Amino acid sequence: NLPDEILGKILSLVPTKVAASTSVLSKRWRNLLGLIDSLCFDEPEEAASGSHRFFDFVDKIFALLSESPIIKKLSLSHVPTSGRDDDYSRVNRWIWTALERGLSELHLHATPRCHGVYLSRELFTSNTLVKLTLSGEYALEVNRVFLPALKSISLSSNWLDGPNYGRLLDGCPVLEDLLITETHRWALPCYASFVESASLRRLVITVKLSDTEDTTVFLKAPSLVFLDYSGYVTNVYDFVDLDMIVEARLNLMLWDSSVYDEHDDYYDCDNNCYFDDGRPEGISADITGLQLTTLHLSPESLELFHLCCESIPVFNNLLTLSIESDKAHGWQAMPLLLESCPNLHTLVIKGLVHRVTNRCGDACPCGPEEHKNKKRRMVLGISEYGGSFQELKQMRHFLGKLECLETVKVCVDAKENNNNREVLRANLLSLPRLSSKCNIIDTAIPAVVETLKTNEPFARNLSLPMSNSS
Repeated sequence: NLPDEILGKILSLVPTKVAASTSVLSKRWRNLLGLIDSLCFDEPEEAASGSHRFFDFVDKIFALLSESPIIKKLSLSHVPTSGRDDDYSRVNRWIWTALERGLSELHLHATPRCHGVYLSRELFTSNTLVKLTLSGEYALEVNRVFLPALKSISLSSNWLDGPNYGRLLDGCPVLEDLLITETHRWALPCYASFVESASLRRLVITVKLSDTEDTTVFLKAPSLVFLDYSGYVTNVYDFVDLDMIVEARLNLMLWDSSVYDEHDDYYDCDNNCYFDDGRPEGISADITGLQLTTLHLSPESLELFHLCCESIPVFNNLLTLSIESDKAHGWQAMPLLLESCPNLHTLVIKGLVHRVTNRCGDACPCGPEEHKNKKRRMVLGISEYGGSFQELKQMRHFLGKLECLETVKVCVDAKENNNNREVLRANLLSLPRLSSKCNIIDTAIPAVVETLKTNEPFARNLSLPMSNSS
């Protein structure tokens, strides 16, 4: 008994193929297809290249929507055809038809088959488009772009070249979110190495190509507040007008992890210095002007601060530092990094196990005893705590040597230690503490878990849902 308009909204929420199957129910349901305002076409990746069944189905749906005044969303995923201009013209016709009907979201993906699918037009324009995704074989081939309402772009295209990429960014005056993913070795030259936008606020880059070692990464985004960068380290990073950025998430990787061996790094007691053999060539990046308040580092990123940076810049505004740790990478940079964060309030560590080196300083019990008590007060958060001998030894070090600790929040790895939680908690509470004011909190307590959820950087690291108060 629902009105046709409501049923049309419901059908818009399911894949179009499923919505079309309801037309066999009755004449009324057959007429409801004309009320759909969201189209989702998904051809199976195992479909044979050049199959006409999918293209004929999409043509039929657009014919049924010929009288529809508006199409809000078009999601198209298919296997590209080889050498069939007619199929390319059909794809372009679907897209331009949807754009003319007030389209706000356009998501395009063509399964990689080494056949580029190009959106070809003299002028690519829309006054209503807000979100755009180009993935797989999809790319642009345009002379001009003007998308005055576009706020979000996601690019993981193998065929998008530099000139068309530049026209796309230049033609989006209110762009806020940009996601770039380059992982295919046959992709065109890395366009993620150049980003310039006056309006951009959130930038996520994932680059894992094998030919970008000598690339200069250029970022100019005066409105940027969040940066998530994952990729192999390059020699030069040119950052311009990033004064607004407050949060960064870095996952930098070495080209060859074997070029540097920490066992070749030793301490000369007579001259009070370290000798390094095989250190990689340094990287150039001026980040002294960044106003970061939150910084997230992957295990390799933390080690790269030691391996590739001649000196660690001072982060005067940094309040929250979040690092991940694993057995393959060391904490050599931890002492200097903490020294470079004079106003740090919260340190979050995901996993305490790390590679044993002789350069961890007062952050770890592995190296020489050299501890500096701080007047500042700090909150330490530990996630995925397993209670192993090495982890307990690390916790004993933190609590017994770092007077700056005010609160220690420990989240036990429930998958591995669900039955031993009380034992792990008792072991932690029995450890001696240098600071009499240091409070250890077991995050298994519901109220404490809710408190952590309101701490956005910590919640992201633990994959916790945000509370309404955040």
